[in-house]
Amino acid sequence: MLGATVVKELFGDVNRVGESIKLNLVNFKVIGILPVKGANSFHDQDDLAVIPITTAMFRVFGKEYVDSIYVEAKGPDLLDAAQEDISRLIIKQHRLTKDAEDSFQIRNMADIKKTLEATTKTMSLLLGSIAAISLLVGGIGIMNIMLVSVTERTREIGLRKAIGATNKDIMVQFLIESVLMSFLGGIIGVLLGSAVASLISIFAGWSVKVSASSVMLATIFSLIVGVVFGLMPAQKASQLDPIEALRYE
Repeated sequence: MLGATVVKELFGDVNRVGESIKLNLVNFKVIGILPVKGANSFHDQDDLAVIPITTAMFRVFGKEYVDSIYVEAKGPDLLDAAQEDISRLIIKQHRLTKDAEDSFQIRNMADIKKTLEATTKTMSLLLGSIAAISLLVGGIGIMNIMLVSVTERTREIGLRKAIGATNKDIMVQFLIESVLMSFLGGIIGVLLGSAVASLISIFAGWSVKVSASSVMLATIFSLIVGVVFGLMPAQKASQLDPIEALRYE
């Protein structure tokens, strides 16, 4: 029995049940294809071949013992009981003494899953913290640029106020500039991220998808950053005295 990955690598998309393959100089006949299970964090579960145990022990691997045994419980609530029963059975069958009871290991996939979920959660929090710091740094950069812009355009602000522009008009103008700058940065980031995801998919063979919700979320955050960090420069510009602004050099 061959896994889907082995079939794809050896035969492509053609069904080759009945063909013969060679494992460690021993010929085997393909009698079926295993259902697709996918890959986990450790290995590709479809990259395997299943052969009779005695043939594997004596003709392929040349040994008289079994390295590992996979056991499937009927339900998640029976895992702990099954683990205890398996442990007692191994100790009984091999007549292990108290000192030798730790000579084997039983790995519960539920515990491994919990560990992986905790690790994934920690990594998500770490990446979220890095993203938050990046947004803060980017927002401070936008605020500094807008403050410099206000200083360089002081006479322009005074002239606009002199011909009738209100404080609200000045504030809206600088807020729009700040939001536009942040929005353009967000669009460039989305395009760059999509390009990197496509390259990873092409060269690493990973299945990568850029969802519309993530693009929308990134765009909304970029707009929020533009508004929040552009508010102080816009307020400063709107509160300039037109006479003093016109005298500024």
